[in-house]
Amino acid sequence: MDSAAPYLTGQAAPSPSGPVLGLLTGTVHTIGWLVTYWWVLALAAVIVWAACEAVVRRLARKASAERMALELLPSRHFDPSLEEIFRRGVQLARASTSMPWWAPRRAKSVQIRLRADGSSPLRYRIEGPAGGERLLSITPFGPNVTVNRARPILDKPRRHVVRAEFILRGTPTSPLREVPLDPDPLQPLIDAVCDLRPELGDLAELRLDIQRSPKWALRARRLQLMSAARRSERREAQRAAREARHDATGVEDSLTWQLQQLVTGKQGGGGRRLVVPALPRRVDRDEALGKLAEDDHLARVQLLVMCASNTEGRAEARLAQLQAALDVFGGRSRWAMRGWRLGPWRLGADRWPSRRGFERRWRLGHCQPPRPNWVRLEELTGLLKPPTVHCRLPLLAGDLPTFAFGDPELLLQGIYRGPDGRRRLVATYAAETLFEVGVGKAGGGKTERALAQAIGWAHAGGGLMFVDPHRDSWPRALPFLAHDHLMERIALIDLNANGHHPQVSSWNPLGMHHGQRAHEVVEAVTDAYASALGWDDASAPRALTILTASLAVLAAVNEAACQAGQSEDQATIFHVRALLTDPSFRSAALAAVEGRLDHETRSWWQTVFPTLPPDAFAVILNPIARLAANPVTRAFLGQPAGVYNIRAAMDHRMIVWVCPGGNGPTDRLITALLARDLLRAVRSRRDTPENQRVPFRPYFDELITLTGAAPETIAAMFEDFRKYKVHVHGMTQLLGRLPQPVRLSLVQNASTLASTAGSQSAIAPITAEWGEQPGPAVVAALDRFEHYMSLTVGGRRVGPVKISGPHLDDVFAHHARPHQAAELEQFALATAGTAPLQDLTVRAADQLDRVNGFLARHTTATPAVRLHKPKGYQ
Repeated sequence: MDSAAPYLTGQAAPSPSGPVLGLLTGTVHTIGWLVTYWWVLALAAVIVWAACEAVVRRLARKASAERMALELLPSRHFDPSLEEIFRRGVQLARASTSMPWWAPRRAKSVQIRLRADGSSPLRYRIEGPAGGERLLSITPFGPNVTVNRARPILDKPRRHVVRAEFILRGTPTSPLREVPLDPDPLQPLIDAVCDLRPELGDLAELRLDIQRSPKWALRARRLQLMSAARRSERREAQRAAREARHDATGVEDSLTWQLQQLVTGKQGGGGRRLVVPALPRRVDRDEALGKLAEDDHLARVQLLVMCASNTEGRAEARLAQLQAALDVFGGRSRWAMRGWRLGPWRLGADRWPSRRGFERRWRLGHCQPPRPNWVRLEELTGLLKPPTVHCRLPLLAGDLPTFAFGDPELLLQGIYRGPDGRRRLVATYAAETLFEVGVGKAGGGKTERALAQAIGWAHAGGGLMFVDPHRDSWPRALPFLAHDHLMERIALIDLNANGHHPQVSSWNPLGMHHGQRAHEVVEAVTDAYASALGWDDASAPRALTILTASLAVLAAVNEAACQAGQSEDQATIFHVRALLTDPSFRSAALAAVEGRLDHETRSWWQTVFPTLPPDAFAVILNPIARLAANPVTRAFLGQPAGVYNIRAAMDHRMIVWVCPGGNGPTDRLITALLARDLLRAVRSRRDTPENQRVPFRPYFDELITLTGAAPETIAAMFEDFRKYKVHVHGMTQLLGRLPQPVRLSLVQNASTLASTAGSQSAIAPITAEWGEQPGPAVVAALDRFEHYMSLTVGGRRVGPVKISGPHLDDVFAHHARPHQAAELEQFALATAGTAPLQDLTVRAADQLDRVNGFLARHTTATPAVRLHKPKGYQ
């Protein structure tokens, strides 16, 4: 035992603090190394981060190369419900995940592009993964939205570009303001770009990227919000406790408290008041998380905006307008521009270092939203659909072309005042403007607008016919047509016979010297007669038959005269009386044309005519007698080879002004004859290939007067003329006073439908065609020369839009030549082949003798046909 003791006592006992000390020492050395060589870890972390970021960017760029684009075109009556819009949002969120498994999160998004570049008020495009194209092509909006595959957009560089990224500010858990669908939530954005000017290089584009929320990111965000709510509640409890202690101390130190202690004798014995500290209130999860409390239909969004222009300052102003437009969606949470402002400078997407990342996301469509940008699909309702029927769209140059004087492809329509106050002359394409209808009260500007349009068309080299029963339009247009290059193309057919020595033109409705077909001429005159007198097969079958047979004989006589080179010996409509009442003239005429008449007509004259009583002719001869009693109509219609030839006027781009002279029974018959001859002439263009038909535009002022004489003829014009490149423009005060066939044809086929002010009852049929937008009350309150009109451009309807009618003295002031007006009128009368009224009247009275002379010389050797009436009819 003793010998072992030294050995035992010489052994050092292990200390329990050794390992702990070693661990502590190692930790101290490690911390010291990290402090000394911290840059090594930082550099390693940067290298790892850079490598990972490079790989992620490469994969994201590869995934972005497979994206597709769709353009959505809404119809004019697109009016979706909230449920349809919500379903579209669900489609977009689902389509954002249609990517390969290896695609990074930033590439998994769907982008809504709202773009204004002058081609349309606001182009609405969807860009996303190619795998989601099938899902996105079929929308819940049905046929009201057309989905087209879109091509990439290539922008030209602009000199001035500004960029901005928007982030949700305010209460992070509060939703954006619920914006109603009427008016359209996109209206503020469209208003912000409505004054965009493409000729200055203006461009504005907003891109909204929608990304399905990952579960881990949502849980992390909720944890952050709950922690922030608890900290806020603890701070609130601590603040309440401090305020309670402060209040208690203040009470004990007050004079009132000290006096109370003296009176009650408790001075120094009561001690301090016991203050119970406020406990933190339990945080309500739904209240703290707000819109993030539920998992359904949450998305992360990225909102980028870019504005550009070639003019300094316009891009910045446009961005400010768009920022103001986004304020409409703001409530307790709002869209705000990301960045900081230092005096006049803003550090944001336009500055280093954010600009490079912005351009990469903009170019590749990557979505890297800021942390607060969590929204529910219901908050994006206004941006998940194209503009609806409740959106007021501006008219851009692409929607309605700007009128250029002398351009034959454009037809002047009026003056459009843009949202920025700029006024421009707008036009439609002449090839698309097939028929026009203008309605409104007298003096409202219908005729002035038609005159401006006709004058612009004439200066562009187009042919036209302006029919004005009252002749007021001719002196109004005269100074603006008095140009040397127009004078040879203008003809004036004036049946008002004004002045001391009136000059009148001439026209033979039965003349064959212009190469007309006999049966077409007979049909045209008979139909005009029937239209003006209200005949049909039920009310006047015998009169129609007699007139047709008579005109057939006279047309055959004229055909023979023209073939013989004696057009001055042609019969006129006034010779119907001689044919029906003069046996010798009738026998000579029938004998001269016996070989030219068909068997049925000859048989009718031989068998039926002798059985007719004398009073059967009165209904035919009485209107002709009225025409003959008027010296003007007698001179105009009584010449054998009249100058008036509307077919030649069409083919040679003539400018023909026709003033029938009134609206009495005789004038209505003249108007009916002219209208039916126009219909015949236009239909005769079937002998010309379509590509060789020269466009021609008849203008009919006072349609009520004209259609009273030839309703079916005017209706047929609005139905048939398009095929022959003849486009009718009609003006009337009351659409309801027009005959029903005319009214239906006008409204059905009108390329342009315009209305000035008037009574609401008179305007209601027009606004009904517009869907009561605007309503009759709005149109009725228009100022003079103001119009609401719908137009056809590019195959689609534009408007109704408010347009100021052009005033000749303003629009064409520099084209007025009042000092040449008298010279033009002389040219116009000379082109129309006018002669003194007295000379023409004398010649018309002597024409029967010349026709008799021709018949006597050309009667065949065949015995004349003798027609005898049975006894009892003498």
